[in-house]
Amino acid sequence: MKYKLLYILGLLLLTVSCKEEANQKRLAEQAKDAKKKKVIFENIQKGWDFYDEPINEATEESVKTWTELRAFMQELRQKPKRTISAYQHKSKAISKKVMALKNNVPELFNKPQVQSRISVLITKVRLLDMFIHLDNIPDKKVVQLVGEINKELATLQRQMDILTEKSKIPVEEGEDEMRRMLLDSARAIPNSVMPNQSVIPASTRAIINPNDARVE
Repeated sequence: MKYKLLYILGLLLLTVSCKEEANQKRLAEQAKDAKKKKVIFENIQKGWDFYDEPINEATEESVKTWTELRAFMQELRQKPKRTISAYQHKSKAISKKVMALKNNVPELFNKPQVQSRISVLITKVRLLDMFIHLDNIPDKKVVQLVGEINKELATLQRQMDILTEKSKIPVEEGEDEMRRMLLDSARAIPNSVMPNQSVIPASTRAIINPNDARVE
């Protein structure tokens, strides 16, 4: 009976010891995971610095009606705080705003070179949103994408500035009128006329009689 009690007591002590060891291991893993998440958060927080250089005054005037661009830039300026979850919510909001950039583009900027820059920007922002929502967040990749988005924003704004400056170049005197004359002349020539075929005005044909005597 005595040995049986000692055996049972030993099993209880072993069970308690195993549970204590498992708890300590679990706590150590949780502490390690928390430390890792803290490092990831701090890296993202430090690298989350979006391009906020204002475009020139002339371009600013031209984009007053482009509310989608203004809303996107405003979303970028609002930096999240405290938790990685806040950055995930911000990334989702930025991704939603960037998808609307192709809507209501001002006529001045509705050009292939601007549309292509917008498409690249959309791709970069959506990648950022995808990576930051992974279970194991690649913080270095997230920070890298922030830098790439900044580069695309700078390129887009520079392209817009170029188009704005070109629009201010005055047309040389008579150039616009000459273009219209050339266009009207091209439209007036029938497609059936061969290059070497002469075109006789109707008023001239009306007074020519084929039976008239020809002067040799």
